[in-house]
Amino acid sequence: MSDQSHPPAAAARPVPTSPHGGEERVRVLSVLVEDGSGTLSKISGLIRRRGFHVRAISVGPSREAGRFRMTLEVDAGHAEADQVLKQLERLVEVVEVEDLTGHDVHSRELVIARVAASEVSELIQRGARILEAGPTWTTVEFAGEGDEVGGFVDELRRHGILDVVRSGPVVMRRTA
Repeated sequence: MSDQSHPPAAAARPVPTSPHGGEERVRVLSVLVEDGSGTLSKISGLIRRRGFHVRAISVGPSREAGRFRMTLEVDAGHAEADQVLKQLERLVEVVEVEDLTGHDVHSRELVIARVAASEVSELIQRGARILEAGPTWTTVEFAGEGDEVGGFVDELRRHGILDVVRSGPVVMRRTA
């Protein structure tokens, strides 16, 4: 398929609106950190003390042993995001911080759900995979860009959600 049929994740997401009116200023930050006790706590505490709302956070190993990659979605404008970046860079545990907002990126989220419906053909057609089926429920998983996962969760509601979990975004630049 051509890139024209699938716009980059950064361009594909609609601009969210704030419950207080106006646009939310969602920033996507990629943070490379040293593995250590309290690192996540220090980073989230720094962001919280500055009054930013963390919408999503994902943490996973990086290609370098002893380091982890964090993806943060925070509500902040450009100037405020610059302030957060500078503050994060001052932490000893932080190796690198990058604002990926507006860049051409690969972005994925995962949802796993148990639904009451035994007939899940619509979910399968959307790209879900069955993990387990019981007599009165089915557990499915689905991965995609944030808006695709949001649409999938909306579809799940028509099938009677018994339980659902959704990851935060995992984001990587398309080019080095």
